Amino acid sequence: MSEIICIANQKGGVGKTTTAVNLAASLAEKGKNVLLLDIDPQSNATTSFGFRRGDYEFNIYHVLIGSKSISEIVLKTAIDNLFLVPSNIGLVGIEKEFYNPKKKNRELVLKEKLKEVSLRFDYIIIDSPPALGPITINALSASDSVIIPIQCEFFALEGLAQLLNTVSLLKKTINPKLKIKGFLPTMYSGQNNLSKQVLADLSHHFKDKLFHMRKGKECIVIPRNVKIAESPSFGKPVISYATNSKGSIAYRDLATVIVRG
Repeated sequence: MSEIICIANQKGGVGKTTTAVNLAASLAEKGKNVLLLDIDPQSNATTSFGFRRGDYEFNIYHVLIGSKSISEIVLKTAIDNLFLVPSNIGLVGIEKEFYNPKKKNRELVLKEKLKEVSLRFDYIIIDSPPALGPITINALSASDSVIIPIQCEFFALEGLAQLLNTVSLLKKTINPKLKIKGFLPTMYSGQNNLSKQVLADLSHHFKDKLFHMRKGKECIVIPRNVKIAESPSFGKPVISYATNSKGSIAYRDLATVIVRG
């Protein structure tokens, strides 16, 4: 069975899509069969691999409304072992249907759709929207765990309580297996006192939920790195665009920890 990991934070601009794209690519690089599921209407994960609207006819919206299966719309990326379920701005139309209280099990639509491919992939990585709406609820309801990227900037922890409460509520109700896999500090600068302070705060509050390559070593942080920022415009993950950059090394380290379990 696939291990399903949701990348989530209702705050935008925290490196959520960057993490989903590069974690998926790094896991595939390790020989794992990986499916990256883009369920963000902004479809940034899709364009990060160089796909444009004219490159595919169907997307995750058609899966969620029941007109297509995941296997019918999946795209092969340029990276061995890595496949993509694309998104599109039209996905915003699904929210109205998901908000309909007359629709039974509306929080479990994605979970049911993923059963079809659960034996095909080692990992399914879900890039969720920057909001705690019904699409993100579907993603969390379908997942085994969630990774929460947190940028090392002012207001980093703002709104985090709401996400943690949502995870806790889902765990108590419709997804008992859901757990927080870890918090991932992003956009970290060692020359910036604010970055250091935010990292210290994270270490204080979530010490056991940060990612470490080895016990007693500093936690994995995603650095503020120009190569990470440039890579989407070339339609590549940073691990392909600038393979020896600090950002690439950090995401490979994260994949190593994920595989190690």
